Formats: sequence, structure tokens, C-alpha cells
Amino acid sequence: MSEPVAEAASANVERHAAALCLPPDVCQLLVHTLPRAASRDAALQCIDRVRRQMLGDGLLTVNVDASPTDARDGDTIELQRVWTSDAAAYPVGGRKRKTLTPWTRQLLRDAQVFVGEGDAVLREVFDDHALIASLGLRAIVNVPLLDAQGRCAATFNLLGVRPTWQPQELALVRLLALLATPWVLNAG
Repeated sequence: MSEPVAEAASANVERHAAALCLPPDVCQLLVHTLPRAASRDAALQCIDRVRRQMLGDGLLTVNVDASPTDARDGDTIELQRVWTSDAAAYPVGGRKRKTLTPWTRQLLRDAQVFVGEGDAVLREVFDDHALIASLGLRAIVNVPLLDAQGRCAATFNLLGVRPTWQPQELALVRLLALLATPWVLNAG
């Protein structure tokens, strides 16, 4: 086998090794149960069930941009939690006022996924890092949920007990966030 062909074959094997494969029962949840959910809460419970099955222990929250419409491009952003997998630690209705930081610019203004891995990054980025650590959480993926104009209208926030994420785990988180988007943005 020639060297370029061998490299291409090796890259193909690596790509498939990190491919996202969903078990049939997970596919059943996503293609049968999720579209029939009666509410945002039921849909997000279904998505969280998949998250738990595929990624294990952690925390899932969903926040919406609760900033006044005329202040959406300002220097502060107000987020309100509309769903949580741990109401004791992170209750629904909780609000956070965020100033412009590299994290808020990346996630909330530029609508780019944020991946934070390890305790040091969590301490640097999040005011509630002590609570996060007390729950045994060590890594986060924040996925922007985009409105029809491509702006971040909400965030899908997954924290895990692992210190780092694998590529297929990140792909799954992004897929789950995409599936959550209509349930979050159209819930009224």
C-alpha cells in the first residue's frame, strides 16, 4: 500500500473509531418518544435520559437569555434557568447576570460552543465553581441554542464527572442540544 493511501486509510479508521454510534434503545427514545413529548419538561427529561445513558453522571441545565429585548447587545446578559436535572443544586427559575468575558463573548455573543475541561478552567470561568466541584463535576460543554436569526437565545449546559471529553461525546452533546432547541425556544 502506498504511503498516501495508508495515511488515508488510517485517518478513515480513526474517524470511525470516534464516530457517534447510538444503541437502538437510544434511537427509539429520540425518534419515537421525543417527538411525542407533551411539554418542554417531558422532552428535556427524554433528552436527559439519553444523556445519562450515554454519558453517565453529570448535570444538565438549560438557560434562556432573559435580558430585556432592548438590552440584548449590551454589556450584561441575564440568564434564567428553565430546566435542570438537579433542582436541589440548580433550581428552575434561577437567574445569573453575566458581564462580557471571553466565555460570554464566545458562547452568548458569538454563538460558539464552549468546552471547559478540568477544575482550573471551571474555577477561572464560573462564579459557582465551588458548587460545581462539590457535585463532583469536572468538565463542561455549553452549546448555544440559536434563534431564527442565528443568535444565541438559550444555552444547553452539560457538566460531567470526567475531566475531559472525547470527540464522540462532544458530538452527542451537540446533537442533544440541537434536538432540545425547538422545545426550549418554542415553549413560550
